[in-house]
Amino acid sequence: MLPRTGDVLRVTKTASVQFKQPMLFRVIRVHDWQTYDGWAWLDGYQLNAAGDAVERRSIFVQLQGLQPGFVSRSQRAVTPLRAGLPVPVG
Repeated sequence: MLPRTGDVLRVTKTASVQFKQPMLFRVIRVHDWQTYDGWAWLDGYQLNAAGDAVERRSIFVQLQGLQPGFVSRSQRAVTPLRAGLPVPVG
């Protein structure tokens, strides 16, 4: 099955030997370029454990080797600026 825009994938060496270290990847685009049967070029973002994008990448992968990825969103400390609250002065 072809990934779709927004999908989070776990990319491991079963998708391509270059991924000895598994990574989480959020798909931006699946290219319609002609390539080997069962393989595809994907554009997207490599994610850290918190689900934040750390690097934009294009990867060439075997579709059958892709796994669904899960991002755990732990509660982060909310700062006044992040929450949109006024910051006390003085």
